[in-house]
Amino acid sequence: MVARIPWKQVREQLVSVFRAWGMSDAHAETTADMMVETDLRGVDSHGISMLPTYDREFRAGRMNMRPQFKTVRQNLATALIDADRSLGHPVSVYAMNLAVDKCRETGVAVVSVVNSHHFGAAGCYSKIAADRGVIGMVTTSTRGITMVPTFGAEPVMGTNPIAFAAPAKKNPPFQLDMATTTVAAGKVKVHKLNHKPLPPGWVVDESGQPVTDPEKAFGYVFDRPEGGITPVGGPREVGGHKGYGLAVMVHILGGALSGASFSPIRVKTQKPSDPHNIGHFFLAIDPRAFRAEGEFENDVDQVIDILHATKRADAAQPVLVAGDPEMATRAERLESGVPIPDDLMAQLRDVAKSANVAFVLKP
Repeated sequence: MVARIPWKQVREQLVSVFRAWGMSDAHAETTADMMVETDLRGVDSHGISMLPTYDREFRAGRMNMRPQFKTVRQNLATALIDADRSLGHPVSVYAMNLAVDKCRETGVAVVSVVNSHHFGAAGCYSKIAADRGVIGMVTTSTRGITMVPTFGAEPVMGTNPIAFAAPAKKNPPFQLDMATTTVAAGKVKVHKLNHKPLPPGWVVDESGQPVTDPEKAFGYVFDRPEGGITPVGGPREVGGHKGYGLAVMVHILGGALSGASFSPIRVKTQKPSDPHNIGHFFLAIDPRAFRAEGEFENDVDQVIDILHATKRADAAQPVLVAGDPEMATRAERLESGVPIPDDLMAQLRDVAKSANVAFVLKP
């Protein structure tokens, strides 16, 4: 069974747990806002379903709930921020806004974050830039080791997401948010929570054969040393090497540039109890550095309009652009609530109990 929970209850539950863990009010509210926005957009793998994972990280002592963000390096167009072992949402909101502020002065700006943890859905941060009238691009390194590289039999990379958003004038922003794997690891978790078989091609075993059983697939992704998720494209014959290459690019920008850990090395050199030291990358570009006011947005509108007007293969299915499905889901969930399956509801109830806060998620 799946319950529909009003988004305000989801936010209230998250804020209460984060405050109980010792977060400041501002950081608790920012983190809850980003997680609720993720669920509203339909990215169920990165919203409130992450709370049990964050609970385990908190109780293991890996995350600092009272961080002091430190600017390690800075000039007019760049900055490196030390997140002080915090959960990634507050520092990422800060970093993306700082990149936007800087690009308003310099045209282009990059802010990197080091010593962070999971930050949810990358698209929530690139949208901050678009909402402020500039182009945003976000990448992040990962802690999980889930992606099997082309010709490999064991995972080496993470899901290594990339997000990009560009403002338009009359249309909503163009918003691309994607893992460089065929699917995010959290979506395998969502299929397990809902007891739904996986599509062939998402997960492979040690011989490269598809795994569709949700329990077995979860094991290959989260528990076993062999097998895992395919790169975007799947096998090399249909372009998987391109997804693999993108994943490496994402880590170089998100991890190597900031000095964050590369998980295969981290596993060999650090204790399991050490902080994850995830890195994030935030790029902001002011279109007004290149075009007269409004010209860029007009061109983006034209691109979107032409794509929407493309002749349909199926008369009932319009051609979409990146961001359309998320915005449609957001409108529907604002009205009908966030879906939470029974298995996840039980886990969230346990988290609330261990935090000694009221459980407020009521259908």
